[in-house]
Amino acid sequence: MLIEQTIDKLIAMRLPGMAQALRLWLDAPKEKEIAPADLAGLLADGEWLFRENRKLSSRLRNAKLKQPACVEDIDYSHPRGLHKAIMLELASSHWVHNHQSIILSGPTGAGKSYLACALGNKACRDGYTVAYHRLPRLFDELAQARADGTYPDLLRRLAKTQVVVLDDFGLEVLGARERKDLLEILEDRYGVASTILTTQLDPKDWHAAIGDETIADAICDRLVNKAHRIRLTGESMRKLGEPLTKGKNRDN
Repeated sequence: MLIEQTIDKLIAMRLPGMAQALRLWLDAPKEKEIAPADLAGLLADGEWLFRENRKLSSRLRNAKLKQPACVEDIDYSHPRGLHKAIMLELASSHWVHNHQSIILSGPTGAGKSYLACALGNKACRDGYTVAYHRLPRLFDELAQARADGTYPDLLRRLAKTQVVVLDDFGLEVLGARERKDLLEILEDRYGVASTILTTQLDPKDWHAAIGDETIADAICDRLVNKAHRIRLTGESMRKLGEPLTKGKNRDN
């Protein structure tokens, strides 16, 4: 059939969304004729949606988020100092557009990692590039990159990413190389990109965890000032055996 040849040509021209939209339109019941301009618009919308979904899938895949978290699934019923109005504002991703950062602090098991991944997921859906890193493991990657000569490339990739999630800051006192690496990352991002940082420590306790007064001042200046700060409270939900989301996932 002629229409099958047309669909084959659309696919050959790398217009699979348009081909799919045409096939769906052909298979749908026709109550009335559609104007040529409207059909052209329907096919263009099909191709646009296909490409947007493909780009979103790529952003989510590259983000490597620790958990399949969504802001829509956050559970506010448990008292842990989490305010729905604040999370709804952050879910707009205006903070990313404005190159602001978020600090999520609180005890282990309160949900810091889940919230960070949920906000990262929403940023992906809003068109921003995201990368998740556990900070201790990122330091290992930076050390390896320094050894094999790819250190500048890794720093450039981090700097180009619009949202970087740094999970588990402050588990151990930073060494000299680690605190300099962290300062380099934050210096590249200051005022031009956004960072989400999770930690068990209040910012007032960061100097001891960083281990150098001067570098700690520089790190706090680039990250804490003008950042959205959320302090979670309460016992670990893993200890209590309760879920923190509406679905099956649990927070970390």
